[in-house]
Amino acid sequence: MKDAAMPPQEPSFRESVDLMFTRAVRFMDLPPGLEEKIRVCNATYTVRFGVRLRGAIHTFTGYRSVHSEHLEPVKGGIRYAMAVDQDEVEALAALMTYKCALVEVPFGGSKGGLRIDPRAWDEHELERITRRFTYELAKRDLIHPAQNVPAPDMGTGEREMAWIADAYRRMNTTDINANACVTGKPLSAGGIHGRVEATGRGLQYALREFFRHPEDVERARLAGGLEGKRIVVQGLGNVGYHAAKFLSEEDGALIVGIVERDGAIWSDEGIRVEEAKQWLMRTGSLRDCPGTKFHEEGAAVLEAECDILLPAALEGVVHRDNAARIRAPLIIEGANGPVTAGADEILRDKGTVVIPDMYANAGGVTVSYFEWVKNLSHIRFGRMQRRAEEAEHLLLVRELERLSEDRGLGWTLSPGFKDQYLRGAGELELVRSGLDDTMRTAYQSMREVWHDKPEVGDLRTAAYLVAIGRVAESYRAKGL
Repeated sequence: MKDAAMPPQEPSFRESVDLMFTRAVRFMDLPPGLEEKIRVCNATYTVRFGVRLRGAIHTFTGYRSVHSEHLEPVKGGIRYAMAVDQDEVEALAALMTYKCALVEVPFGGSKGGLRIDPRAWDEHELERITRRFTYELAKRDLIHPAQNVPAPDMGTGEREMAWIADAYRRMNTTDINANACVTGKPLSAGGIHGRVEATGRGLQYALREFFRHPEDVERARLAGGLEGKRIVVQGLGNVGYHAAKFLSEEDGALIVGIVERDGAIWSDEGIRVEEAKQWLMRTGSLRDCPGTKFHEEGAAVLEAECDILLPAALEGVVHRDNAARIRAPLIIEGANGPVTAGADEILRDKGTVVIPDMYANAGGVTVSYFEWVKNLSHIRFGRMQRRAEEAEHLLLVRELERLSEDRGLGWTLSPGFKDQYLRGAGELELVRSGLDDTMRTAYQSMREVWHDKPEVGDLRTAAYLVAIGRVAESYRAKGL
């Protein structure tokens, strides 16, 4: 009797992914065997290795999980965090499978992690640890340009990816495509323009596409465009910072709240994101950030009245206990799994629109795909056609100017237009164009299901339906 009165237990991150998968496949007609094949992780490798540091041997535990090899290589980040465990990397690997399928990037899903606090080690120590971890994975083909391609994630960045690429290259000296073994590298090590900003930029493009559809905006009990919309961002790391910066500076949105690990800041007039980021980097905290009010209880700011909530840091920040108090009518998931399955049900019942993580934060893997293609083609995007485009545009401009002069029309081009029009597309412009197209197309595919099948009810389930359907088709094509 006592057990029956207990509140329902919050599902874990992995359980949340499984629950959302199960909800989606109820609307599909998949053979049970194929459904199970898509759901389960194919393999997870656990490695424990020792590195001599500070006069002693320290043992580290790492993971690399492969969820689905319906397409190869498989793709997924490597995170450095003390919370890393097998369940987490398997859940993240599954999300990567569905994410890649949804945005039509030709990868299977994988994920990796190392149980380590990167702030506890000096840079040269982290390098030794990373290179040894790379060796342990690469010798089992769990890092390989044709089989398994990592990328940055929580606690890792360009620096770690450069170490991984160099360590792999030293192990495979005759592999001409060695640089493609990992993405998210610095430009000097084979990276691509726009990769650092990619996930944040993708969130911006996702919101732009959402606000292009008035009926979708109306479902979120909002009106108009992005300009003036009040946004609360949780996490001012790479993803949250870039998304907040682009949305405020380019789309006119107001970032009214930013939540960090030690509290939150608020400003009704809008926070200057760049200043807040510099303050955080300089002091290690948002406390006393000029022009803002500091709140000790950062989690409470998630529940503040705003138009859009953008959780961009940890899993499970919106859960069964606080979901009913979330007042934002629109949530866009910058992080992986910030809304638990229990919270998702509550939000769905109260009419909150959630733009799901597998779509919203797919900018990172999309631009990683562009980097992988660049590494395999061994040529910078735009190198062949940029000057040809400029020459074509110049011909047109000169002809317009000649016609104006010959016929006395008095036409003059707007200030700056000529320079802007004449400039051919370089790598960054092409990357942004490709990302924008990807985010638009993916949104339209899940939106179509959302609108055509009222029983589906929400964008997350629609996204799963699109993604699972594409994975199923790929397996069927293989004869499964």
